[in-house]
Amino acid sequence: MAGHCGARAMAAAPLALRAAGSARWVCSAAAPRPWKLFGAMCLLRLPRITQALEKEEEEVAALMEQIELERSHYSDHEMRKLEEEEQLKKKMESLYDEDEARGKTVIMAQDLEEKWEQKFLRFKAAPRITDADKSNDRMSLNRKLDRNLMLLVKQKIGNQELWLLPQVEWQPGETLRSTAERAMAMFLGDHIQAKVLGNAPFGIYKYKFPKAIRTENNVGAKVFFFKAFLQSSDLSQAKLKADHLWVTKKELGDYLQSEYLKKVNRFLLDL
Repeated sequence: MAGHCGARAMAAAPLALRAAGSARWVCSAAAPRPWKLFGAMCLLRLPRITQALEKEEEEVAALMEQIELERSHYSDHEMRKLEEEEQLKKKMESLYDEDEARGKTVIMAQDLEEKWEQKFLRFKAAPRITDADKSNDRMSLNRKLDRNLMLLVKQKIGNQELWLLPQVEWQPGETLRSTAERAMAMFLGDHIQAKVLGNAPFGIYKYKFPKAIRTENNVGAKVFFFKAFLQSSDLSQAKLKADHLWVTKKELGDYLQSEYLKKVNRFLLDL
């Protein structure tokens, strides 16, 4: 009898330990850990022109163009030009039937080509390097046309002024996405047109407040990052702050703190 009681006691012991451990985990999870929540918007201006080709890319493009030319068929315009050349040859040999030309247009394919050539010579491509590039005006959107540009704003965090993605504190009743959209509207106004990507954040940055101001009810902050593509090319009506920048991924290191930069680089793709 005593042996059975001892066995039951030994079997009950792990159950009691597991129950106690579970109780401790629940208590630990339920312990108050107050964090301020922020929504931040990574607003990107997409490239407006293609990137310049590298030397190897130019060689491959030239090779593919040559292969395509060699394997291609004549276009309708080229067929028309060959036909007209044949008719002109017959006319020069007095074998051309004037009746065949009746009712046909007098504009020859060669005339069209000369017209197109003159139009092409008048065409002037816009420069890839803008005035904003030359003056390194990072407040301008009209720079680095072949790269993504990201909006940074200077915000006061505690006693410091830091360059950050536009962010505001979450308010009860808001989704984190609507908080991030409010941050974007706060710095750009309601006239901005942007496409927000998804309802879930792309990243999170978590930090604790300095010990001097940290309390049990005020431990730190969690910043949830969302992404959006700028669709407005004219920001003349936007209410941009004086302290704002449009920078490339490589230029982020000049402004963002290292830990914050690591979290941003995790979800920022720039090919």
